[in-house]
Amino acid sequence: MKKVFKFILNTIPRPLLIRLSIVVRPILAFVLSGNRFTDPIDGKSFRQFLPYGYGSQRNNVLSPSTLSLERHRLLWLYLQRETDFFTATEKKRVLHFAPEQEFYKRFKKQANIDYTTTDLLSPLADIKADICNLPFDDNTYDIIFCNHVLEHIPDDTKAMQELYRVLKPGGMGIFQIPQDLNRATTFSDDSITDPKERAKIFGQYDHVRVYGRDYFDQLRRIGFTVVEERYTEKLTPEEVERYCLAPGEIIPVCFK
Repeated sequence: MKKVFKFILNTIPRPLLIRLSIVVRPILAFVLSGNRFTDPIDGKSFRQFLPYGYGSQRNNVLSPSTLSLERHRLLWLYLQRETDFFTATEKKRVLHFAPEQEFYKRFKKQANIDYTTTDLLSPLADIKADICNLPFDDNTYDIIFCNHVLEHIPDDTKAMQELYRVLKPGGMGIFQIPQDLNRATTFSDDSITDPKERAKIFGQYDHVRVYGRDYFDQLRRIGFTVVEERYTEKLTPEEVERYCLAPGEIIPVCFK
């Protein structure tokens, strides 16, 4: 199964994968139903989760029902338990870059948010836009989600500046990235152009860097106040295992 999923991820373009997954998802959820692992996003349980990874594959990380990964489930639990994102009575404007399927329909249905999605390629995007040159006014959005996007952007400083510009004063942004906490500094090398070599070094063929611990300070230099939310440490070991989370993962919660 690992080889099959690795081949699919590395050969089928992402927009087509999104469309295909809509058809395959109910079949996977039925075949793998059980009670060992639970996806907190929809509450469904399974005897196993699916493997995932463009390079080396991780076991039990992809939910059969929502297709969520560790980072998605952790973010859902954080929003549900630590914020008023789902319960606020005052309507908030939300901007979501490269919207994940597991969130898209659920956020769209929320009556307490004015929800806008954006991306250059995603079929789920309401507005096709370049993150380095956004077509939005200053101080527009109360909440911005931009998760696992910045590692694809050559000029991530410009992208961060644009995120800061369109976020309202007092607003919250969550900007998750793949991060190697063993690295003090972020690594990039534009001379590496072979897709297989890039996947080996950067974790994915279309990534342009590996973020280190300095990522949070980069956001602070833009102007954000950054909370390094080590949320798995606030959960029980049983929850971390049952929800198939990545122990030690940090959620970058940013305020303007």
